[in-house]
Amino acid sequence: MTTKMPFYIVFCLAVLVTDLQCYSQTDAQNFREYQFSSERVREAMSKYNDTLQKVFRSKNLNWPPSDVYIRAFKSQNEMELWARNNAASEYKKIKTYNVCAVSGSLGPKRQQGDKQVPEGYYFIEDFNPKSEYHLSMLLSYPNYSDENKSNGKPGGDIYIHGGCLTVGCLPMNNNGIKEIYTACLQARLNGQEYIPVHIFPTRMNKHGISYLIKEYDGNLSKQQFWANLKKGYEYFEQYHKLLPVMYAPDGSYIY
Repeated sequence: MTTKMPFYIVFCLAVLVTDLQCYSQTDAQNFREYQFSSERVREAMSKYNDTLQKVFRSKNLNWPPSDVYIRAFKSQNEMELWARNNAASEYKKIKTYNVCAVSGSLGPKRQQGDKQVPEGYYFIEDFNPKSEYHLSMLLSYPNYSDENKSNGKPGGDIYIHGGCLTVGCLPMNNNGIKEIYTACLQARLNGQEYIPVHIFPTRMNKHGISYLIKEYDGNLSKQQFWANLKKGYEYFEQYHKLLPVMYAPDGSYIY
C-alpha cells in the first residue's frame, strides 16, 4: 500500500525548495554584481579573459571553466593552474605562475604570527576585488588538521594576492593575480563553489623527498607530516585527479 504525503507537507516542501532556489540565485547575482563593481576586476577580465579562453580551448577545455585546481610549491616559488571539463576527466595544466615573495621556512603553519606559509589541502573561501594587495583570494586556512596540530592559535587570513609582499601568504605580481583571479572567478561564476588549493613544501618527487630528508633529518614531526602529504601528491601525479580528503582524529589526512 502506498502512503501519500499530506498536501500541506508537500506544499511546504515545495515552498521551501523554491525559497532556497530564489535565495541561491539572488546570492549568486549579488556576488557577481559585487565583483564587477570593482574596476580592478573589470580590468583583469578585459585583459585576460580572451587570452585564457584561447589557452583553454587549445587544450580542449571549456571556457568559462567549471572545474579548476591550484597547487603551489614553496621551495620552487611556483603556483600551477589546472582545469578539467568534468569529474570523470583528468586535469590538464594551464600555466605555471611565479610566487614572487616568501616568508618562513619549509613546513606547515602551526601558530599565529609564525610567518609560515601553510602546507596542506585547502579551497578558495572568498574573493576580494578591493584588496589592499590589488586582488586577493582567501584560503580556508586553518583546516581541521591545522587546528588540531596547532597550539590553539593557528592564525588565519591567508591569501593568494597581488602586491608581491607577504608574511605568510602566496603573493604574485599584479599581472599574475589578475590572470589567476580571472580564471578562478570565471569558474566560481560558472558554478564551482569549492576551488581546491593544495600547498606543498616542494615537488614531492624523488629529488624533493631526498632534499627534505637531508635538510630536516632530525625533525620527526615535519617528516611525518610530509609523508602524509606525499600520498595525495603522488596520486595526482599518476592520475591527474584529486583524492577525496578526510581527517583522522589526530589531524592527519585520510585519503
